[in-house]
Amino acid sequence: MEAIHSKYVLLDAEFEDIDNSQRNLRIPEADKTPAEIIAYQLGWLQLVMGWDKDERDGRAVNMPSPGYKWNQLGGLYQSFYEAYAEYSLSELRDLFRQKEQQWLDWVGTLTEEELFTQGSRQWTGSKENWPMARWIHINSVAPFTSFRAKLRKWKKYVHLVPLDPPSVP
Repeated sequence: MEAIHSKYVLLDAEFEDIDNSQRNLRIPEADKTPAEIIAYQLGWLQLVMGWDKDERDGRAVNMPSPGYKWNQLGGLYQSFYEAYAEYSLSELRDLFRQKEQQWLDWVGTLTEEELFTQGSRQWTGSKENWPMARWIHINSVAPFTSFRAKLRKWKKYVHLVPLDPPSVP
């Protein structure tokens, strides 16, 4: 849990010097905008916790999400971006902070056996070496780390662009 939170803190800090007016700025050098990075994380964290809740409550687990198959992730990501499109960067960061805390709280409820024994939850599948701990890592620590690098690259290029570009006559 320490790794999750420390990587989250590093990622969140990268948003500090991004102006809200730039949250949706798309540049060729980066595949996601700052707002999309947070929306993606909000979406995935909620999905994974939802899979676990559904299974524990005896409901069918629809993976990755109702209406989407694993080969339709682009559409799923787009649904995340649309769900959070109207939020300011500050609001997105607040939601992300809350969701990361929910994630930590959820992970904290899991036993060692649930975390590290393959098949302790049906939604984790039957592939060897894919226990819950791995699903948790690939949906938090790993993307928090990679998105920090992507956001730093985005900032490198964007900071060459003025916040208020001159009007075109």
